[in-house]
Amino acid sequence: MPTDRTRTETVELGVELLEHVEDDELPLAEAMDRIEAVTTSPTLARDILDAAEDRGVIDREGATVRTRRGGSFVRFDSQVLTREGEFSCRRCGTGITTGHFVRFGTGELGPFGSSCVRKVLGRE
Repeated sequence: MPTDRTRTETVELGVELLEHVEDDELPLAEAMDRIEAVTTSPTLARDILDAAEDRGVIDREGATVRTRRGGSFVRFDSQVLTREGEFSCRRCGTGITTGHFVRFGTGELGPFGSSCVRKVLGRE
């Protein structure tokens, strides 16, 4: 999953993804699964969790992540774009011809297949 994002941009995108957690709490493993859509680097994943906690986005307690801001859901009609082409899903690696991209204020995340974009956003 090559990307041209800087370390700072990656952390910002990860924090923004966590800001959009719709659940009041989720297991740390599930939060990490979502963060892996942004980066597979353990160091960057830890930086994302630390930054999100420092900014009041989440609270970590043991193996549980709690949202502090109540989460705000991603609007599929305006924040998820589809593009046709030859892509590999960023989450599972499957070849796809329709890529789903999530547009955040800090950048775009994707491509994902139709079911993986729902998993990354916590809709499945």
